[in-house]
Amino acid sequence: MDISEIISLFSGIALFLFGMTLMGDGLKRVAGNRLELVLYRLSSTTLRSVLLGTGVTGVIQSSCATSVMVVGFVNANMMKRRQAIGVILGAILGTSVTGWVVSLSYLEGSGDWQQLLSTNTLTGLVAVTGVILRVFSKDQTRHHIGDILMGFAVLMFGMHTMSGAVSGLKEQPWFTKVLSSLSNPVLGILVGTVFTAILQSASAAVGIVQALSASGAMAMETALPLLMGVAIGASFPVLLSALGANTDGKRTAWIYLVASTIGVLVCASIFYLADTIFRFEFLLKTMNPFSLALVNSVLRLVMVLLLLPFIDALDALVCMIVRDERPGEEDPAMRLEDRFLAHPSLAVEQSRLTVNDMAERAREAISSALALTANFSKVGFEAVKRMENDCDRYEDALGSYLVKLTGREMTRRQNEDVSKYLHTISDFERISDHARNIAESAAEIHNKKMDFSFDATRELATISAAVREIVRLTVEAFIENDLTEATRVEPLEEVIDRLCDEAKSHHVERLQHGLCTIQQGFVFNDLLTGMERVGDHCSNIALAMLELAEDAFDTHASQHRMTSEQSQDFQTAFEDYSARFAL
Repeated sequence: MDISEIISLFSGIALFLFGMTLMGDGLKRVAGNRLELVLYRLSSTTLRSVLLGTGVTGVIQSSCATSVMVVGFVNANMMKRRQAIGVILGAILGTSVTGWVVSLSYLEGSGDWQQLLSTNTLTGLVAVTGVILRVFSKDQTRHHIGDILMGFAVLMFGMHTMSGAVSGLKEQPWFTKVLSSLSNPVLGILVGTVFTAILQSASAAVGIVQALSASGAMAMETALPLLMGVAIGASFPVLLSALGANTDGKRTAWIYLVASTIGVLVCASIFYLADTIFRFEFLLKTMNPFSLALVNSVLRLVMVLLLLPFIDALDALVCMIVRDERPGEEDPAMRLEDRFLAHPSLAVEQSRLTVNDMAERAREAISSALALTANFSKVGFEAVKRMENDCDRYEDALGSYLVKLTGREMTRRQNEDVSKYLHTISDFERISDHARNIAESAAEIHNKKMDFSFDATRELATISAAVREIVRLTVEAFIENDLTEATRVEPLEEVIDRLCDEAKSHHVERLQHGLCTIQQGFVFNDLLTGMERVGDHCSNIALAMLELAEDAFDTHASQHRMTSEQSQDFQTAFEDYSARFAL
């Protein structure tokens, strides 16, 4: 093997790996937006989990990507660990599909129809189609389809280059000696494991073994141990992905290694014991890329079928390997997995659920704080402080996560959702801040044993009811993305502003008549200011929803339109709320 053949071999490997990456990324972008959520939502039974894991991995061409997603699901409490085991078993089987795709690069023939399906013809047609879609189409999905086709063409060309480089190895004594040494099951499995762990891809490792088999010098007794090692080595990237995960996330990552290792050891023990007794002659059969793809698929299918009845035992074993950690404080934003950033549909969905939780927490904080003004309790006060702290953590986590997400390629709808979340999380956080301020005012009233006049108490109760309503209306409109309900927020906010102004005027009158004290007036005004500002932030959220739905963001312009162009609807809602919340 001269220097030119060595260069051709490494060039072929580089092209093959690049083509596989390009094709895989294109497949993820075209199909992943749907498949990720399908995998998350539909893996309810063991059989369904296995089938979904197989199907998703077959489409996105990566058992590692599927398994990493599953680790993220479990780490975020979106999926049970037992469900994850089924998906990972399916991924172990599904990754064998790539071997069949790679085998297409070896289709050759002399007949007209066979020539149409030959490597050169197929690669040329696919490459030309991919370039046309990538260069001349403006549609994003077609761009990604072009990436898939060009990646496939590069992969095929890389395989062809590798095969040509190793075609003469059959005559080399050293190569024959190396292959014969790998027929030792222990050494072959070890080499396959290390080789795959370095490449970080089972599909790539199998593809390279297929290229070596094209030399005609590889027998099944050499190929089988290598394929077994490949099955084990594919688990190492998944283990690396679990660094920083919680206990269940780490256990899920270990499932891949434990399942593949046990599956390989059991299959190897049974097979080689039977070979010792019966001496399988077919082990001496020369392998080609097609037969190697078949052996790889059969091996993985047998492994999955053997392990499927023992899912509970696998679960118990990984629990023994990864011990329980000391429980810490639960993170309210634990859904925001960095592993999902590579899959925007999942990241946006988890952001949506997290923002919704934040909104509900802010609403609960306001409701509890307002209740404290009438019936104070230390337990209730601590609950409001805890909810306000949670909202602070929500804002920090969501802000950082959404900024990272903005750098990813997303659909127009996903970009709109991310913009909406970025524009509203600070308002939800400020609502919780005002809830804490109201709770602190309630504590001051309680500690100083203040008694408001009957009129002041009645006014606070009326405004509190209006604030509860505007927060309820805003949160429900936000969660349901109901723009009709969002348009009703601004009229109610105007009513709350007028109620607060009116209550402040009444307080001045009571102060002049000696019915209220100056000390009471400070607390009374603090309460009114807090409630008025809650209404302002609710208005900001509703206006952001409306503006983003119109593909713009100008709250002042939107507010002007609501009070002018839509004056009839605005006036009707304003009158309704004015009658409902009157002092």
